[in-house]
Amino acid sequence: MADKPFRSGFISIVGRPNVGKSTLLNRILGEKIVITSDKPQTTRNRIQGIHNVPEGQLVFIDTPGIHRARSRLNRHMVEAALASIKEVDVVFLLVEADTNPAGEEGLITETLAGVGIPVFLVINKIDLVEKERLLARIAAYASLFPFREIVPVSALTGDGVERLVELASGCLPEGPAYFPDDIISDLPERFIVAEIVREKIFRLTRDEIPYSVAVTVDSFKERPDGLIAIAASIVVERDSQKGIVIGHRGAMLKRIGSDARHEIEGLLDARVFLELFVKVRRDWSENPRILKELGYE
Repeated sequence: MADKPFRSGFISIVGRPNVGKSTLLNRILGEKIVITSDKPQTTRNRIQGIHNVPEGQLVFIDTPGIHRARSRLNRHMVEAALASIKEVDVVFLLVEADTNPAGEEGLITETLAGVGIPVFLVINKIDLVEKERLLARIAAYASLFPFREIVPVSALTGDGVERLVELASGCLPEGPAYFPDDIISDLPERFIVAEIVREKIFRLTRDEIPYSVAVTVDSFKERPDGLIAIAASIVVERDSQKGIVIGHRGAMLKRIGSDARHEIEGLLDARVFLELFVKVRRDWSENPRILKELGYE
């Protein structure tokens, strides 16, 4: 029997905010490279994750959630998500199992209009609905668009994810590996460190700090004794937000730093000294110059 051809290509994961795109990518990769949160619009950049299988390489692009954007930052996020569709070999459109398909019709028709590549409808969070409702959802979605596949999954438990990867791999073109087989992302360590800090802010400050926070890594140095010294800036838009991030006598900032440092040490497999600073840059999410400085435009 002849060997199967090696297949490789790019797969964009798109969908509304908070449907589980980042959780799905982390599940496929078997390691966390993308921050997750119960808040929508957590992902701001297009993020590549690399998954190797015996006869292929799948390069996934996790995108910001598609939504009606008001701020300049949010418009950048949506544009990044939509642009990714034009540059890939397969699209995963992610929806939630407990969402009414009729309410998703606009998202489907507007996002996928004119797409000439295989589109998978990935119905996530199947652990939240009973089988009869799920079957009805599948039938309803099938009438909205000629999806190549409709695959129910639970990114949280992993149910259906292996089958999803197998089906997607078969749709990729024959070609070489784009990345070495020992890496799972092309993201620089500085980027991942900044995202880990931002995730801890999201989780610890809850609704007190909205989406007006960014994180930059100002220095990243490995000392002779193996300790990695990292200095990072937390950028907010108002003095009141700075006070919340710092907390009473610095308690919140210490907790953010402690939680982030623990995860960063696991990522880098090294001891880490993490120093955090909080800066106010007024209305940065609407300022094109600052957005560019922070890597969003």
